[in-house]
Amino acid sequence: MTTRDDWQAAAAKEVKGKDLTWNTPEGIAVKPLYTADDAPVDPGLPGFAPFTRGVRASMYAGRPWTIRQYAGFSTAEESNAFYRRNLAAGQKGLSVAFDLATHRGYDSDHPRVVGDVGKAGVAIDSVEDMKILFDGIPLDQMSVSMTMNGAVIPILAFFIVAGEEQGVPTAQLDGTIQNDILKEFMVRNTYIYPPEPSMRIISDIFGYTSRNMPKFNSISISGYHMQEAGATQVQELAFTIADGMEYVKYGVASGLDIDKFAGRLSFFFAIGMNFFMEVAKLRAARVLWHRVMTRLGAQDERSKMLRTHCQTSGVSLQEQDPYNNVIRTTIEAMAAMLGGTQSLHTNALDEAIALPTDFSARIARNTQIVIQEETGMTKVVDPLGGSYYIESLTQELVDKAWEIIERVESEGGMAKAVAAGWPKAMIEEAAAGRQARVDKGDDVIVGVNKYRLGTEDHLDTLDIDNVAVREGQIARLKRTRANRDDAKCRAALAALTEGAKGGGNLLALAVDAARERATLGEISDAMETVFGRYGTQPTPVKGIYGAAYAGDSRYQQVVDGVAAVARRLHRDPRVLVAKMGQDGHDRGANVIASAFTDMGFDVTSSPLFQTPQETRDLALAKDVDAIGASSLAAGHKTLIPELIRLLRESGRPDIKVVAGGVIPPQDYDFLREAGVQGIYGPGTNVVEAAADMLRLLGHNMPPLDSGLADAAE
Repeated sequence: MTTRDDWQAAAAKEVKGKDLTWNTPEGIAVKPLYTADDAPVDPGLPGFAPFTRGVRASMYAGRPWTIRQYAGFSTAEESNAFYRRNLAAGQKGLSVAFDLATHRGYDSDHPRVVGDVGKAGVAIDSVEDMKILFDGIPLDQMSVSMTMNGAVIPILAFFIVAGEEQGVPTAQLDGTIQNDILKEFMVRNTYIYPPEPSMRIISDIFGYTSRNMPKFNSISISGYHMQEAGATQVQELAFTIADGMEYVKYGVASGLDIDKFAGRLSFFFAIGMNFFMEVAKLRAARVLWHRVMTRLGAQDERSKMLRTHCQTSGVSLQEQDPYNNVIRTTIEAMAAMLGGTQSLHTNALDEAIALPTDFSARIARNTQIVIQEETGMTKVVDPLGGSYYIESLTQELVDKAWEIIERVESEGGMAKAVAAGWPKAMIEEAAAGRQARVDKGDDVIVGVNKYRLGTEDHLDTLDIDNVAVREGQIARLKRTRANRDDAKCRAALAALTEGAKGGGNLLALAVDAARERATLGEISDAMETVFGRYGTQPTPVKGIYGAAYAGDSRYQQVVDGVAAVARRLHRDPRVLVAKMGQDGHDRGANVIASAFTDMGFDVTSSPLFQTPQETRDLALAKDVDAIGASSLAAGHKTLIPELIRLLRESGRPDIKVVAGGVIPPQDYDFLREAGVQGIYGPGTNVVEAAADMLRLLGHNMPPLDSGLADAAE
């Protein structure tokens, strides 16, 4: 009989002794061959504890997953029209993206959000906007998911009142609110209040929805943004489950019966390009949640079932050779499906640089429809169940994630771990390591660091007129305030403030205020008066990027160049990495700050959410040589030119300003004319960007040694 040893000898001969084992970023040694000896754990049957193979016995053979495309942009009218087109074309549920002003609790007329209104999501200032958003979409028939965390109280209140005024009883409202604030403190940063009152808000929402909204999921515990921020799949899995544990504990501590609310909790995971790892991750998540909820005392099996929405990775999308993104999204969608997701959003091919067009959104949506309708993949429940590799990988993920969960619990729970900062630091270390592997070419990205095109075709992208959207929102705000009974509105807001001091359910009080046409900013301010507004200072990790480049000649060229500039200036070259506007996604900014620090630059990381004036003031105070403005939410056309103007007014036009992040190529000329001296989009090699910075600072930096640049075709 042929044995594993026989196979290993044959394989070694074929590859001349080369070790075929692959070590993943999660620390898992993936072997080239798996047998029954590697998968001793019986995964059970779909629909039965611990739900490894799915939460329903029939899974997609009975009913396929929900196609729930995440979308929102510009105004409520524009988003409503987009939703209605998509629903007519086969989409089954709505998932609403809000603009960053809304996320951060600001009305559109607030001076801090000049560059954010209508960008990266829809602007919602009052019940009037929410009613328009769902005009012609019956809320007693449509499941609505809302990605909202910071301003979760006013947004959910507006949704409830919009339903009332549509004639839909609150008990009939179906959908999900994300409401996952611990993840915001770790990676996404669209928080408003400090952690403790933020956790109280979550408990109040649990209480209100468990009493009044039996069809509504009161939280979507999100790992998605962790992976997008650079977390490995083990980190995403462990911290997401640990977050869920913390929310359940807070709910129980507030007096709720665990089995009265736990069955309405849901999850949200990212699906990246490590295909089998992602399939196994969803299976492992169900095992872990069943274990956790059993230990927390849940009796109802529904309380122990992990139900999840998934979204294909945004980080895997690339600006270069963007039609490859269709392929990436298809592969990721298949992984989500084979892992057993309950609903899915597929990203559009142009989302590395802009919001999707109707053209790209149709391809993204139809990717799911084709998988459901043409492939036969839905005919068999958990078709990869029993695979030696999948079962082994599932168990590896369970064990490694459980180690992290046990550390969290031993240190007092996830809220304390987040406050201590070590989960965020762990994720940032993983992000820096990933960027170094990509820059070196160890992790291949087709069209970026291998098989690059000589020239890139122009890709038409959606452009939002931020100025026009903001003007329209301000006009509607004025009408809303003019037409309401101001005394009743002020009384409702005062009651909310009193409730924030203690006693009373915050969501119930906000619903009263929303009925009186209080705005999102006013409701947020009514609580901020008591809770305060939270802010943090980024502290990028050090040593990870540099260690990955030890012995690399191109990296050493840059390090030597930085040293040469330092000798000329009699100090290290100073760079400010700035985040302006209300975008809290700081992965790119932190990776740049971390890598540039390792190369020898004196780097200052700005606080998040700065105005151009605050960035200018910090740049002058630190006497920097250059500012790198990180943009993700399309505010670059407003915020960066204003920063350059302010620097000139202050007599410092010599400070070089460069821009990086999600910037459509058609905006490059506009930014260059405004005075931007370097633009670095997704997929930029950080070592090459640093060499470019040295040239801007007057160093005669020669072209880097041949390396990745030679991979172009």
